[in-house]
Amino acid sequence: MTVRRDFQEPARCRPDLVIGREELFAAAHEQLTRGGSVLLHGPAGIGKSTVLRALAAEYAGAAHTVLRCSATESESHLPFLALADLLGLVLDRVSARLPSAQATALESALTGRGESSLQRDGLALRLAVLSALRALAAEGTVLVVADDLQWLDPASAELLGFAARRLGDTPVQLLCAVRTEGQEYDRHLRASPPDTLAVRLGSLTRAQVSALLDHRGHTGLTRSTVREIHRTSGGNPLFALELGRALAESPTPPRPGEPLPVPTSLRALVLSRLDMLSVEARRTLLVASAGARPTPALLHAAGRENAEAECAQAAELGLLATEPEDPAVRFAHPLISAALYAEAPVHERRAAHAALSTAAPDPIERARHLALATTGTDPEAAARLAEAAALARDRGAPSVAAQLGLLAARHTPAGSAPGPDERRLQAAEDAITAGEVDLARDIAREVLTRATVPAERVRAWMAVIETAGHTMTEVDAVFPQALADAGEDPRLLALVHYQMAWRALIVEGDFTEAREAAAHTAELAERGGDRRTELLALAFLAQIETLMGHPAAPATIKRAMKEPQDPRVACHHNGAGSARFRWLVMGDQLAEARATVTALLREVRRRGSVESEVHFLRGLAETELRSGHCGRALELARESLALARDSGIGETASGMLTSLAEASGGDVDRALALAREAVEHAEQDGDQMYLSRALGALGYAQLVAGDPAGAVRSLRRVRELERHLGITDPARGRWHGDLAEALVRIGAPDEAQDVIDVTREHALRLGRESVLAVLDRAEALVRAARGQLDPAVAQLTSAQDRLAKLGYGLEEARAAFALAQLRTGSPGPTAYDEAARLFRRCRALPWLRQVEAAVTAPEPEPEPVVTAPAALDALEGLASMERQVAALVMEGATNREIAARLFISVKTVEATLTRVYRKLGIRSRVDIVRLAAGRRAK
Repeated sequence: MTVRRDFQEPARCRPDLVIGREELFAAAHEQLTRGGSVLLHGPAGIGKSTVLRALAAEYAGAAHTVLRCSATESESHLPFLALADLLGLVLDRVSARLPSAQATALESALTGRGESSLQRDGLALRLAVLSALRALAAEGTVLVVADDLQWLDPASAELLGFAARRLGDTPVQLLCAVRTEGQEYDRHLRASPPDTLAVRLGSLTRAQVSALLDHRGHTGLTRSTVREIHRTSGGNPLFALELGRALAESPTPPRPGEPLPVPTSLRALVLSRLDMLSVEARRTLLVASAGARPTPALLHAAGRENAEAECAQAAELGLLATEPEDPAVRFAHPLISAALYAEAPVHERRAAHAALSTAAPDPIERARHLALATTGTDPEAAARLAEAAALARDRGAPSVAAQLGLLAARHTPAGSAPGPDERRLQAAEDAITAGEVDLARDIAREVLTRATVPAERVRAWMAVIETAGHTMTEVDAVFPQALADAGEDPRLLALVHYQMAWRALIVEGDFTEAREAAAHTAELAERGGDRRTELLALAFLAQIETLMGHPAAPATIKRAMKEPQDPRVACHHNGAGSARFRWLVMGDQLAEARATVTALLREVRRRGSVESEVHFLRGLAETELRSGHCGRALELARESLALARDSGIGETASGMLTSLAEASGGDVDRALALAREAVEHAEQDGDQMYLSRALGALGYAQLVAGDPAGAVRSLRRVRELERHLGITDPARGRWHGDLAEALVRIGAPDEAQDVIDVTREHALRLGRESVLAVLDRAEALVRAARGQLDPAVAQLTSAQDRLAKLGYGLEEARAAFALAQLRTGSPGPTAYDEAARLFRRCRALPWLRQVEAAVTAPEPEPEPVVTAPAALDALEGLASMERQVAALVMEGATNREIAARLFISVKTVEATLTRVYRKLGIRSRVDIVRLAAGRRAK
């Protein structure tokens, strides 16, 4: 039975395979491994040959014989050519095993030393190919690799299809690729073995196109350029690479608003039918290619009187796609539009834009066309473009605003007010809002090469600093230059000191210095009448004081939210709304925190602020995670990470948060990988703040993964970092309970109690109820490890109830799981039912798997009781946890009882015993008892 499968958006690929095709590759490779065949199909340039070569290289070693052919259009008229490629080198191996008539026909067809044809020797040739493949398969598996089936000569295609349909259980597999534009691969399937997996290669996503361009050396492209390459290529990897190459080779990049340069190779590929168009139809299509959303009505308004007839002519040639219910004029592929525009002379392009500058219905679109139709400086055009940029900004399209702002600057005469550099700086700030930091940095540095006005220079320096993000060490040299340009102007000084406050926090990790710098910034901004910077400084000050556990934090938040407010700050990720959200989350007000961050997220999406959207997606994900909605948290965290990677903003923070969500509700291995990546990035950036957060995520993932020793190493580092940073509020990272639990698991209950005692003092002072409940859960584990089971059960029960009332679903479930592990008196799965129910409600899949493992773990028979203290000398040389487990074995404890006593999983007990057996040179639990008894007898 033939299997068909589409892979439109495969998962991100491993570097050693094909970019963007990992899921597809895995499915095809699995099919080959099972002994089946694979047919790859898709449009030209989509990557079929690349995937086919990778699959062949990966699987060919498993085959005894590999037969290959790769047809070309120019040779498709030559009969039996593909068959000669496939069987020519093995003819001597098989001809002796064929009936004489078949051998003669096959040799004649392959060598051309006769007049063999399908009409004359049809049956003999068909049977000869089938027999030849069976003869080769008798020696071992045969893999037939055929690329570009559409160019196979008809005779070879017929013979190969005949054999493929009749191979049955013969170990012959086909790995083929064929160019298709729709579903017409059916006829190729009919000529394939019945177990063939048909895999359609779809378009790459924008992130995959970006990765492909990076992989092929086209690095340093701005986000907007990658977006345009993806749009123009339609996600086709060949087209995307060719466009990237054309950009790299172009001496002058395209002006803002202009399409990408299209290389000759692609123009020839997509415009082969253009010469069949009439001159007027070609001009109509040029106007359509210049327009953003062309329709017949727009073309008429732009002076194309016969637009319908000319578009119909283009549609017949396959240049336009027609849909009965859609009046829009759509090109069959975006590359056709780009190539058509690139082919047109410059004066014809300008004429098309001039027509559209009055015909387009949208003022933003009209302004863009006016700019592209105008040469040199033009105050009127510049003013209209600046107005259009402001309109785009208000509509929440900062990327469009940036492009229009650059066009406005281009047409602004020197000496105007506002001048060209002022408009460029506004464009840079719009680009930062849109997440296009590379573009913003380039604009700012260009301004700095010539600007002499202090205000413009300081604004440019600020753009350079903001585009550095958390890698502020890279722009250390900027601060003294910015201060020099600011002079004594309090308004300009406030801008610089605000960034210096962030540097003190991120680079130096000095909360005291950061707090003082933020307070000083607020004073300078107030004196200079800059309410926006004042509000940002107060919000920053409030966040620092919150993390420090400073008593002034609530009052500072109120100051930051006092009227008058600046709408640009109110929803900014560093604004007062964000500070209030953080205060609510840390104060256990989860419902209000969720409502606050949801409203902020809605507003920044309306405004098109990418960095703020990334930030508030993380905030909402964190709130859902705290509430025990692990599935929803994972969706939001992944969305935040995807946007962060796409824009290059906040990757470390989003990776850290996604690691927490994966460890709670997704894939633990992915959680570990993300956390380690976040730690590496934070260390490279010198970002002490996010290093502690990333290490906290790593420690939690290690704990969930069953590596308490690794969790202790990571979380001890967090403890030291936060002590150095001056962070005293335990609600900031909430790692303290995890560290205490991990310490208990490795046999260090005294250190765990110290962590609990120190943390509880701060939590009591700040009223962090959820932290106190988690600490109680951890302290119950310490008590259980010391043999105080009844007090431990009572404390855990109380902690679970409090966490439930506070709305911390996942922490409640963890307390229930700990209770189930301690209550070993009730045999069977019933002791774990409550924990399983709660974890299932949270969609906490990794934790649920731990419950299932505990329930299904085998219950070994208890061993003879031996007094542990008398036998402990036999355990010298073992690690602390190993000694504790071995001592409990000597007391006759089962694996489940040991797990409950030490608060570790049954699997950890089993793994620990395996290490004990290896170190002591024994094979079983009985040998531990015998070894100890023997040493005691001596």
